[in-house]
Amino acid sequence: MRQSTHVTTVPLLRARTARRLAVLTFREVFDRGVFEAQLDRVLRSATPVSVTQVEQAMTGGPSLPPHSVLLTFEHGHRSVATEALPLLAARRVPALAFVVAGLVDTDRPYWWDEAEYLVAQGGWARCLSGRGGGPVTEKLAAMPDPDRRRSLAELRVTARHRAPSAPQLTTDDLHRLLDAGIAVGSHGLDHARLDRCDEYALREEIVGAHERLGELTGTATTSFAYPEETHDLRAVALLRELGYRSAFRNDGMLVDTRGGLPDPLCISRLRVDSRTARTRFDAALSGWAPSRRLRGALQEA
Repeated sequence: MRQSTHVTTVPLLRARTARRLAVLTFREVFDRGVFEAQLDRVLRSATPVSVTQVEQAMTGGPSLPPHSVLLTFEHGHRSVATEALPLLAARRVPALAFVVAGLVDTDRPYWWDEAEYLVAQGGWARCLSGRGGGPVTEKLAAMPDPDRRRSLAELRVTARHRAPSAPQLTTDDLHRLLDAGIAVGSHGLDHARLDRCDEYALREEIVGAHERLGELTGTATTSFAYPEETHDLRAVALLRELGYRSAFRNDGMLVDTRGGLPDPLCISRLRVDSRTARTRFDAALSGWAPSRRLRGALQEA
């Protein structure tokens, strides 16, 4: 009896996991060799798809192939152009790069990197005084956004040295990505945590980024990644108003596409990098990513 149950269940589980979409997101490509090996593993055991295919599948269009994988890059780190792009282009693998629009064509560091450096250089801000332990970036991200911006300004004034420059993606980089089949999405204007923004700041983050990316690329941006892993309903309404067709959050989940999604502006994704264990990486590609929600689904199958 046990053998019969096992024989019946395993094919069902395999069929079910084959229809799960893995949206993998890299922050930056630390090690080109490791990324190349991961990319080759994707090609051997899964099927890379474009964001357009994902959007169509989730709105009643053609179904995705078994073991579909969408590769994404967040923060718009320049390594997506210098390290990842040549490997993706050589293999004709589609991907999606989310860009912090306000940093394009600048050498400004990400605000969280700048804050950590300034504090190490003796920087001080009133809103940080008296707060408990923990990384300064977490404290700043949790503040109302005007307080975050004001605190950063105080850190810049009080620190012994300015933060080192950090060259960001350029307009030319964006066009090279697009020419190679890498879609460009928005990651906000300044990567502010949206649920800490008032209505004005929220529109600046989303609409401001949308308009700037449109000017830089000459195309309408239709994909968005929620900064700081926050999914704000006001943001969803604004993205829908602007005509966005997909939006992603980092919740460590896979996506079951069999019946489409009730809202393509809330797509799950998994964060990976060069340090991700091979077993975890392979699990995501096969539709068995280790997450509480997924384990529950497997138990129900």
